[in-house]
Amino acid sequence: MIAKQAAAQKAIEYIKDGMTVGLGTGSTAFWVIQYLAQEIKNGMKVTAVATSKETEKLAAECGIPITEMDAVDHIDIDVDGADEVDVRLNLVKGGGGALLREKIVAFNSHGFIVVVDESKMVDSLGKFPLPVEVIPFGWEHTARHLASLGCTSMQRKSGAAPYITDNGNYILDCHFNSIPDPAYLQAKINAVPGVVESGLFVKMATRIIVGYNDGKVEEYF
Repeated sequence: MIAKQAAAQKAIEYIKDGMTVGLGTGSTAFWVIQYLAQEIKNGMKVTAVATSKETEKLAAECGIPITEMDAVDHIDIDVDGADEVDVRLNLVKGGGGALLREKIVAFNSHGFIVVVDESKMVDSLGKFPLPVEVIPFGWEHTARHLASLGCTSMQRKSGAAPYITDNGNYILDCHFNSIPDPAYLQAKINAVPGVVESGLFVKMATRIIVGYNDGKVEEYF
């Protein structure tokens, strides 16, 4: 927990008064929300766009002003976590189920800061199952096409029922084991009809903040 808190606290230094901020989803983003809420209590004024209903609820409870994505013309900084970060700063995201909205917010942000603990840094992506959001119609066919790309895919569950995203879709967790060329794989996945978006974030991050258990942080950009 110390590592995540350290990374989140460092990220807050890049948020300035008057900014529109994207707020990510997940365990490290939780701490970003906590620290940003404290800055707002101290007088900072920001407007935030949430990447999930869960984040929207948490941010509102903490006193952070939330607005809709289409109510703003830009986002100054988006701060979010990741499930994996490789040496070229490519990401796997979506363990929390919000990958589509996370990618929309990140793509429309002037800066995309990723906060992680040291365990998320890897030489090559793929050990963490790659989440792929798909529409429910014909999802088993979609899963078979994804499997032909070299993975074993499993439908994510919520109890005994399919997990449903905030957008009303399913998630397939695709076990590739190794993803040596994220850009190539992203293009192949997105070409499959039925796929809404993958959890590969290729060359989107502008800064990676890595927290360590001794409280230190390192930054890559």
